[in-house]
Amino acid sequence: MIPRNIINLGVFELEKEISQAVIRRMPRYYRYLGELIDAGVERISSGDLSSRMNVTASQIRQDLNNFGGFGQQGYGYNVKYLYEEIGKILGLCERHSIIILGAGNLGQALANYVDFEKFGFAIIALFDVNPDLKGTKIRGIKIHMLEELDEFTRSHKVDIAALTLPKSKADTVASHLVSLGITAIWNFAHVDLELPDKNVIVENVHLSDSLMQLSYNIVKDKPYQRF
Repeated sequence: MIPRNIINLGVFELEKEISQAVIRRMPRYYRYLGELIDAGVERISSGDLSSRMNVTASQIRQDLNNFGGFGQQGYGYNVKYLYEEIGKILGLCERHSIIILGAGNLGQALANYVDFEKFGFAIIALFDVNPDLKGTKIRGIKIHMLEELDEFTRSHKVDIAALTLPKSKADTVASHLVSLGITAIWNFAHVDLELPDKNVIVENVHLSDSLMQLSYNIVKDKPYQRF
């Protein structure tokens, strides 16, 4: 599904379809601009930003023009302003509450990652079926039993559910989350979730895919051997 953004251009509003490729690059721009702010850089040209990010200057201008441009000819980009505007585009000016389904190694690693909070993502609870984990805490975040999920979602605002479950359980749990009114799922289960409700946003994350891409780049220049 291609997101549709409402872009403010002065007094006008333009509804524009934004490609997923552009959206995937926006967090990179945000991260690099944050590093420039930390280094005391106040402005930067698309060419200089291009050399840092390994993205062409033309691509950077095209990407940012999807959201209004932000640059000035002969000046470039005001780093702090562009950083703040991209943060707004990515919704980082809002607080997003997250629950984690699955309190195993990966679920606990996510709960321990404090940098999420810098971007407005607050993990408020974990859920699991292992009774030995009931009531224990990860960085102060309580682990609940899965049977408590319905009651918890009735009494707490939940924006995102992260699934770190076996793939055999992911579809069932995801469908139940949707029935509880949760409309954003961050899926780490080893399966691509496809939910019938088009209003539910799913981000499938496959860590092994990234590792296999790395493996390909390691061996790509070596002679291919058929076994």
